[in-house]
Amino acid sequence: MSLRVNPRVARLEPFLAMEVMERAFAMERAGRRVLHLEIGEPGFPPPPQAVDACVAALRAGETRYTDSRGLANLREAIAAEHARRSGTPVDAGQVLVTSGTSPGMLLVFSLLVAPGDQVVLGTPHYPCYPNFIRFCGGEPLLVPTGPSDDYQLDARAVREAAGPRTRALVVASPANPTGAIQELETLKSLGELGLPIVSDEIYHGLTYDGAEARSPLGLAGDVFVLDGFSKRYAMTGFRLGYVVAPAEALRPLQVMQQNLFISANRFVQHAGAAALAHGEPMVRAMREALDARRTLLLEGLRDLGFGIPATPRGAFYVFADARRFGADSMGLAFDLLERAGVACTPGIDFGKAGEGWLRFSYATSEAVLREALQRLGEALAARR
Repeated sequence: MSLRVNPRVARLEPFLAMEVMERAFAMERAGRRVLHLEIGEPGFPPPPQAVDACVAALRAGETRYTDSRGLANLREAIAAEHARRSGTPVDAGQVLVTSGTSPGMLLVFSLLVAPGDQVVLGTPHYPCYPNFIRFCGGEPLLVPTGPSDDYQLDARAVREAAGPRTRALVVASPANPTGAIQELETLKSLGELGLPIVSDEIYHGLTYDGAEARSPLGLAGDVFVLDGFSKRYAMTGFRLGYVVAPAEALRPLQVMQQNLFISANRFVQHAGAAALAHGEPMVRAMREALDARRTLLLEGLRDLGFGIPATPRGAFYVFADARRFGADSMGLAFDLLERAGVACTPGIDFGKAGEGWLRFSYATSEAVLREALQRLGEALAARR
């Protein structure tokens, strides 16, 4: 008897950044040196205070369950951080700590989306958004954005696309893959639509050229913030995230957390509290280094012939038009991986709007970026 796979699982699409990375790992196991520009992982150490707090917690026996919502001191620190960031009061009772931002995303979409419901996404978009929505039985409703207006999500276009089954709107600022930041007026206009907003703020704090990402907290009715420690604190492997939700949503989120995940790791939560208390100097230093790497990669890719019509103002990615080298972004990405030993992410991973484009991460070192640009130049010349 053949295995029956749940149709919701069968509808999930592969995460192509991971597919590229896993092929790169296989090449490395075979002895090939690969330069990783495909993954969104900061090439920096975490704040030392976070590491020390994690080690101290383990040694002190802080290895048991916590309240499913998270440690009280961490939730209070998160609430204070988001009140400062948004300029609107946030209570610790609105915070749910999760084992990474992705579980938080699963909980929020599970809360908001029933079979047949729609969720609006600006596209190009983070690859996993549609899969989370489909897994909950919903449908992503894609609204195009483009470089001509720095990938702003047009409230009029959202209003025209939305219907009676539209249940939420996702806003990512700074965004993956474009590095775009939604302007304050854009957020205000989106808030006036009356849809619950799911605000992905995982790249907040990583902005350049004087830009600052604003949270929609306080600008709209129901706002669900998704955030965590992976990006700006370089703590990807700690798997620590959180949700800031409307107060009335916390109880159902808590019940799902109790059943699905129980709680986030106790000792890792101590690391998160230490990162919030002591990590800002490290974040500033990382931001300065990333800005220099951003300039290096932008200039290098443009010299190679890639089109970059909008300069990224946040996160740590360059989304580059590669259509002069080939319309099939997945084929191109894997060809460059094999020819040059440079891993990048095919644009089709970010929706049909990204086809023909490639995403390059500049979260790695300047030395790796320089070598990658040289290798790419040689491989592209050979392709011609």
